[in-house]
Amino acid sequence: CDWLHGILCGFTNSPTLIVMVGLPARGKTYISKKLTRYLNWIGVPTKVFNLGQYRREAVQSYKSFEFFRPDNEEAMQIRKACASNALKDVVIYFSKEHGQVAVFDATNTTRERRVSIVSFAKEKGYKVFFVESICDDPDIIAQNITDVKVSSPDYLNCDKEEALADFLKRIECYKQTYVPLDDEKDRRLSYIKIFNVGSRYLVNCVRDHIQSRIVYYLMNIHVTPRSIYLSRHGESNMNLLGCIGGDSGLSPRGHKYATALGTFIKSQHIKDLKVWTSHMKRTIQTAEHLGIPYEQWKALNEIDAGVCEELTYEEIQDNHPEEFALRDQDKYRYRYPKGESYEDLVHRLEPVIMELERQENVLVVCHQAVMRCLLAYLLDKTADELPYLKCPLHTVLKLTPVAYGCKVEHVFLNVEAVNTHRERPGVSFTKHVHLLQAQYKK
Repeated sequence: CDWLHGILCGFTNSPTLIVMVGLPARGKTYISKKLTRYLNWIGVPTKVFNLGQYRREAVQSYKSFEFFRPDNEEAMQIRKACASNALKDVVIYFSKEHGQVAVFDATNTTRERRVSIVSFAKEKGYKVFFVESICDDPDIIAQNITDVKVSSPDYLNCDKEEALADFLKRIECYKQTYVPLDDEKDRRLSYIKIFNVGSRYLVNCVRDHIQSRIVYYLMNIHVTPRSIYLSRHGESNMNLLGCIGGDSGLSPRGHKYATALGTFIKSQHIKDLKVWTSHMKRTIQTAEHLGIPYEQWKALNEIDAGVCEELTYEEIQDNHPEEFALRDQDKYRYRYPKGESYEDLVHRLEPVIMELERQENVLVVCHQAVMRCLLAYLLDKTADELPYLKCPLHTVLKLTPVAYGCKVEHVFLNVEAVNTHRERPGVSFTKHVHLLQAQYKK
């Protein structure tokens, strides 16, 4: 029966409720935000419901750890009400906002709470997948508390030492009632246990494609400090002509930039730097000036413009007016005839993202559309924003992961280049697009 249930679940479109489990300062919110960012990026509408935010709205001022004592009946009623409100919002998200995955970011440390969530989900027809973060490494816990918890809204304008002492007492309150997922008692549940931020995993009853993708992603992420450097290739001969696509080499200024990039990278003294390029001449020629080995990825090739390869935008507008209009109407989903869309490119780049998550310091020498897709993932940008992200030539972007996102530094290397960025069409242009389409249909 369990086998049959698993097969049937894989062919239904039921929304998925991801339920976080674990003591405070175990990286649950970090995992929630990162997982949500990934699922949205691959086109699965996902939203986090953080119970701490509901609690802060219900209780305007935080006083002390006493609120989290299991014998504080008044506080327990407030916390239960907050959980109930969060789950009501999950229902609205799935039914009215067409969400597919909701992440219930809370401790959920008691069996009673988890049973009630499973019962709620069963009644609504949702699938449930638990993600339990278990950590007994004091260094990891201390780092998480220092980086995130003592600077949370609960401890605004509070002495850091006092905040730390209070938070440690809060953890002790949760420990009194914490019952981890049990391999025997919970064998029918779908879950992944993550030990010490990825030193070991335990996976149970993965029932469908979404859960499989979640497990695959979570088994690739890490929290080791590192930086990701993104750079487009040096200016190419096609760039000078204003043409898109093609496989031309670098212009004289492009070669000058490649030399400047090599000097910049050496000045950073980056430990164990990995360098990735596409299979195209302009990225390879750029990387050759670095003086260190590089790896070529076909997945990093520029978006395929199909019949529009090696044309200028003016030529596309003259020769393919309908295609030109359609692309400006929905640039993310528009697919060039015999070519690709940005949506296609995102799916092509998913293995690159997985490997990027596994690595430490990486320099990716790529192309404009590819860089936009990578940036959208790293900076949590929407599909609507993605095709218009600015990725100028001869500029390095240094992205350093911090608590729940990335710090970005733009470094222009003082080598001039043409501007290849096209702004989003305005309202008047959109009207013109509709007129063009109407004329074309006549």
